[in-house]
Amino acid sequence: MTRDSFIDFVRGFSLLVVVAWHWCFTIILWRKDGPHATNPIGFTDGMWTATWLLQVMPLFFYVGGFSNLLAWRRKQSAGASVVAFVWGRVKRLAVPALALAGTWVVLGVLAGNAFDVEWVKRGVILVISPLWFIAAYLVIIALFPVFLWLHNRYDAVVLVWLAGLAWLVDVTRFKHGTTGLGFANMILVWGFCHQLGFFYERIVQGGRRMGWLLASAGILSLSALVYSDTYPGSMVGVPGDKFSNMGPPTLCIVALVIFQAGIATLLRPWVLERLKESQRWAQFSETINRFSMPLFLFHTTGLAVALYIGSRLGFYTKRQPDLRWWAFRPVSFVGPLLCTMPVIYLFGRRWVKT
Repeated sequence: MTRDSFIDFVRGFSLLVVVAWHWCFTIILWRKDGPHATNPIGFTDGMWTATWLLQVMPLFFYVGGFSNLLAWRRKQSAGASVVAFVWGRVKRLAVPALALAGTWVVLGVLAGNAFDVEWVKRGVILVISPLWFIAAYLVIIALFPVFLWLHNRYDAVVLVWLAGLAWLVDVTRFKHGTTGLGFANMILVWGFCHQLGFFYERIVQGGRRMGWLLASAGILSLSALVYSDTYPGSMVGVPGDKFSNMGPPTLCIVALVIFQAGIATLLRPWVLERLKESQRWAQFSETINRFSMPLFLFHTTGLAVALYIGSRLGFYTKRQPDLRWWAFRPVSFVGPLLCTMPVIYLFGRRWVKT
């Protein structure tokens, strides 16, 4: 196994899509208990279809599966134990995430007590809520030895088991209303996405035929699930839907990652050619990967600062998207970006890759 520049590009690009989504499409609604975040999908007919491409967390777990397997093979050849490998990966993600969450909780408690503002708790929850992704990823990494053993012993059958169990969880959850059971899919569904990455090299070797096969199977399965009226069409949470396909994840995410893995396979030769021939593409990939961790960690902090400043100046007052709101989307990232950059400089430089 050798390092794959396409994997690096997709990993960085996926996080960039998440950041851009939050910066450009977050709508804050104020209620009695404080701020609540929503998005334009609930206000715009048909926009839920865009989430089939823009909900890239499954894709991140997919490329993460390959990256973790590749990193383990290298550590294994150097004589490291799998426990030491897992601990190193967990520590690298958990330390900055816990530091950020802890800081915001302390600030929230201090501000709430000092100014007697009840909505501070809601504000803190919104700022640190994207860290759920890191928590889910950490669980999968902690289970890496188990998934690795299963992969080495049972190969692709593990994917069938994970998908089948995820379906069984959904059926039981919907039939009996056992909402708590759905959280088993935090392991089963995200585990499937990560486990699929173990097959990345074989998928790539299958070429365009494999890409089309996965993309077709994924999109047909996802369409069947959504149009069965069992699952919402959106791959992100939308107010008014009976539940979210992401919290906890449903079988739709299994179909989505298969579709996205197929699309990624089809795009891979073109992207690799751009990375090889264009210095701008190569520099872009290198830059987003260097700053991906601090950018993801602090982008909601920057967004919160930008929203506060903007509200004081009379911006960010729209409660639902209209023509003016949509016209402003291409430049709506500027404020959060300008507010995030100094936060990264002051608090996140240690996590910028060198």
